[in-house]
Parts: sequence; C-alpha cells; structure tokens
Amino acid sequence: MLENIMTEGECSVLRSLIEEAETVVLCCHQNADGDAMGAMLGWASVLQTLGKEPLMVVPDQYPDYLQWLPNTEKIVRYDKRRDYVDTVLKIADLVFCLDFNTPSRTDAMADALCASPAKKVLMDHHPGPDVDTVLCISHPEMSSTCELVFRVVWQLGLFDRLEKHFAVPIYCGMMTDTGGFTYNSNNPELFFIISQLLTKRINKDKIYRNVYHNYSEHRLRMVGHVLCNKLVVDGERHAAYYTLTHQDLKQFHFVKGDAEGLVNMPLQIKGLKLSISLREDSERDNVVWVSLRSVDNFPCNQVAEQFFNGGGHLNASGGRINGTIDDAVDAVKRALAAFEDMLK
Repeated sequence: MLENIMTEGECSVLRSLIEEAETVVLCCHQNADGDAMGAMLGWASVLQTLGKEPLMVVPDQYPDYLQWLPNTEKIVRYDKRRDYVDTVLKIADLVFCLDFNTPSRTDAMADALCASPAKKVLMDHHPGPDVDTVLCISHPEMSSTCELVFRVVWQLGLFDRLEKHFAVPIYCGMMTDTGGFTYNSNNPELFFIISQLLTKRINKDKIYRNVYHNYSEHRLRMVGHVLCNKLVVDGERHAAYYTLTHQDLKQFHFVKGDAEGLVNMPLQIKGLKLSISLREDSERDNVVWVSLRSVDNFPCNQVAEQFFNGGGHLNASGGRINGTIDDAVDAVKRALAAFEDMLK
C-alpha cells in the first residue's frame, strides 16, 4: 500500500473543486519534458473519467519523441494560440499547475496565468512552490510529478476506473524523470506503483523504446560530435561540460528533444560528479539553456541557482543564461571554481 500524501481535508477540497468546476485548464512548464507531459495527459484522463473536458496547454513546442503519447493531438500550444488560451484562462473555474513551482516557468504564459481568476491547484515535486493556490500538493521528495499524480489518484480511490490512457503517460513521466529508474528512484513504493500501472496492460518496454530509441540519424551523429569534439573534462574537479551552438544545431538538423539525455553521458566517466550542458536556443539569440546532472550528494541545484538563474533537484537541475555561449562558458568556469572543494 501507499502512504497518503494528502489530508482528508485536502482530499475533500480537491473533490469539491473538480465537481464544481465547468471550465478546467491544465498547464505545465515551458520546454515540457516527459514528466510534465505525462502528468498533464494522465491527470486529463482522470478528469475526463469524472466527466470534465479540460483544456491542456503547453507554453511552447514539446519534444518530438513525446508525440506518440495518447491524446497529444488535444494539446494547445500557447505560443501558437495565445488569444484563445488567454480567453479561456479569463473564464476558467479551475486551473491545475503541473510540474512547475513558479509561474515564471510557463514563460510567456505567466502573466495570463497569474491574472486568471480561476482557483488554482498545484501538483509538483520541485522545492519552494510559489504559486497562488487554493490547494498546493507539493512533495519534493517524490521522483516525479507523475508519481505524485498517481498517489493522488490512488488516495482518491479512482485508480480502478482508469485505463491505458492514464497509465501510459504516468509511467512515461516516472521513467523519464528518473533516467529509466537509474536515479532518484530508491523508494520501494515507486516499484509498487509500477506494478499497479502494469495491471493496465501497458507495454513498458515499448514505452522505453518510444522515448529512448526514437531519434533520427542526425541526433545520433550529433551525440558523437559532442562526445568527440565538444566535451570539456575538468579532471581535477571531476566535472565536464559541453556546448551546442547554433552552428551545431543547424549542422545536425536539431529538433526539440534531440538533446535529451545527452547531459547524462559524461557521468559515465569514472569519478565524474557533475555534467553541464550549454545549448543555444534554436530560435532565439542570446539565450542559452543549461542542464545539470550530478551523482551522489553533489548539489547541482545549488549550482543552477547561484550561476544559471535556475534550480531543481539535488542531482538534476536546469537554468538559462541570457547572453552568449561564451557568457555561459564563463559562468561554468566560475561555478566550478566556487564549488571546487565539494567537487574534489
């Protein structure tokens, strides 16, 4: 059995909010990953079972390798249909904020989200929630927001009413946010959840292939290019970083999602504690996306907060630099110097 993550009062509030709402919106963070997409699609399936037809909104394009998830065709991109989403947010009764802890993570949608008179519910596993909500279901100790959504469903007694359209995205989100259950996944209850999802006849092996074996030839060649030509290893500090410039992205026909998982690869080097990816935005100048991964107790989230305008989890974090790729490299060098004692 699973430990409850909500009080009886919180369960009652959530049930009432759903029952009373007519217009419901689900949203997640920009550059949506497997966990954000999985949580949104999975929770939408729950609401549909309860007789609701929620609008699912992502701030911008999501990765190509997640297109296969059930019901992605119903998702609306804010950057493509801004006026429509703004209108819905103005009349919405209820908004679910999934897999983000602060409105700024929805990028251009943040103002409209904050201005919406709708009651807001947050479901998230990032530390420091900062959203004006009537119900905040925040558990940073969870492996993923998808795990959290499953636990909410389980506690509400709804799991038996749900089918594959719930189980597939929830498993996908749990899998991707733990690197295929290779980090942040030591809680035995996590594997109880997996066992229950398998009762819905999902094919976990196919889900893995759909995510991790679904890239183009260009992506594979880009990985080789990065590891051979772009990777910088600081052996003394047990850290590594690499850059992906506009030129690199153009050369290898980059599409969103092609850089997924690449930041984990340098951690295969014996003794390495920290890996940092610096990728120029494929559509904008002077924006560099930063991904950080670490092992054991090295706090890459602190590095993200102090040097890259970001944050996240102990071993998996992100941020951005509003500047050039050279500015980002300089920030990496300052970060490695500042955390030198912990890295050594």
